[in-house]
Amino acid sequence: MNYPQLTTEVKNNEKVVVMQTTMGEIKIKLFPEHAPKAVENFITHSKNGYYDGLIFHRVIKDFMIQGGDPQGTGMGGESIYGEPFEDEFSRELFNFRGALSMANAGPNTNGSQFFIVQNSQMDPGFKEQMEQAGYPQEVTDFYMENGGTPWLDFRHTVFGHVIEGLEIVDAIANAPTGAQDKPQEDIKIETITVQE
Repeated sequence: MNYPQLTTEVKNNEKVVVMQTTMGEIKIKLFPEHAPKAVENFITHSKNGYYDGLIFHRVIKDFMIQGGDPQGTGMGGESIYGEPFEDEFSRELFNFRGALSMANAGPNTNGSQFFIVQNSQMDPGFKEQMEQAGYPQEVTDFYMENGGTPWLDFRHTVFGHVIEGLEIVDAIANAPTGAQDKPQEDIKIETITVQE
């Protein structure tokens, strides 16, 4: 097994995007071999400017930051395919801290919304749970050392991972929020540039 999230190195089969936000820059590598439809969806939307100017509409400290909805409500957005697309789960990708994953409304309901996992503190009890669930040792160790949301594994498609700018993710996650976990002051995605 190869776990591409355990290194910030970018391999030939990976793509890199730079997400410019009103709070700073986040650099993310994408995994087209593991989640081809999710990556194609994200890259095409990024190149078309679909995400430009959209807010992070749901931000939960010690959990994740969510964006990608043109309505800014959590109810909107659609995929480049014109309909929701299926989940793409991989035994090599996990919802570690820094993971870029598809938001959904249940199985096979992927559209345009995504989230970045921000949680850095793992409850020690998770170690035993992950071991019982048959997680590989290095994956369990990485979770315990770095944080993440293992309860989202195989429920949300992981298709990328932050390689620079986790401190920006933290800053966004720490923003004061109001109703529905929406930041009190808009935090926006200015552009997402695909590095060719």
